[in-house]
Amino acid sequence: MNKKDALKAVCFGEVLWDLFPTHKKIGGAPLNVALRMNALGVKTAMISCVGKDENGEDILSFLNQHNVSTDFVQITEKYKTGVVNVMVNEKGNASYDISYPSAWDKIEQTKSMDTVVSKADAFVFGSLVCRDEVSRLTLNHLLAKAKYKVLDANLRAPYYTTETLTDLMMKADFIKLNDEELFEISKELESPFNSFEQNIKFIAEKTNTSQICVTKGAFGAVLFSNGKFYYNSGYFIKVVDTVGAGDSFLATLITRLLKGKSPQKALNYACAVGALVAGNEGANPELDKETIKEFMKV
Repeated sequence: MNKKDALKAVCFGEVLWDLFPTHKKIGGAPLNVALRMNALGVKTAMISCVGKDENGEDILSFLNQHNVSTDFVQITEKYKTGVVNVMVNEKGNASYDISYPSAWDKIEQTKSMDTVVSKADAFVFGSLVCRDEVSRLTLNHLLAKAKYKVLDANLRAPYYTTETLTDLMMKADFIKLNDEELFEISKELESPFNSFEQNIKFIAEKTNTSQICVTKGAFGAVLFSNGKFYYNSGYFIKVVDTVGAGDSFLATLITRLLKGKSPQKALNYACAVGALVAGNEGANPELDKETIKEFMKV
């Protein structure tokens, strides 16, 4: 693939600081996806908003250092850069307290956004950014421009409604859920089924979505693509923390699929990357091809 043919992606939504008990790290699911896609060779731009403060300046500097375009990250004086208080339990699983309102709740639509989104091979967005009307309206406008729309459900109570979630799923070409989200959404949509596969098919039919992926933590993931199921039972690793593991998984899966890899190969590679991220501290550890391939052999 030459540079003219290089894949392009746009990630839309929250950029923020994850505040741990002893330190802080840059995060936000769409930002984590953007960083990983860019590291995998996809030219990625971020659409978001930060406050005119030190936290915002540091995020912009960080993205620039990692070659993620900040041309569409707005700066506001009215709201502070987002922060999330992260609590990690003894098993490495995280829970989140997300400040509201934050700058990323107030992403305002611009014409330049329309252009970059319409030219992108993938437009990745989450449900959390819809908690505020300003960002939600901008997202809905951009979804009409996007070629390939990837939804990371990323349910964070109390910041979503079944109505908003269903609307986003109806507009998406690809939906990523975790196992808890699968059953929660299935229940809300009154699915009569109990099994994984039946509920995935139920959501696919209900939302007219041909690709759905459900992650199962340490036990891998299931990918439903164009009527077929693909499975990976996970890779063993000692978990340090799970922050960002699902984001790197999604970024890798979408990148591999865009590059024409088979669904099974794409899923296997994505599960390996997700596991490696969970085995490191923070959401965005650096991983090279050799490390990933060696890990997959074990």
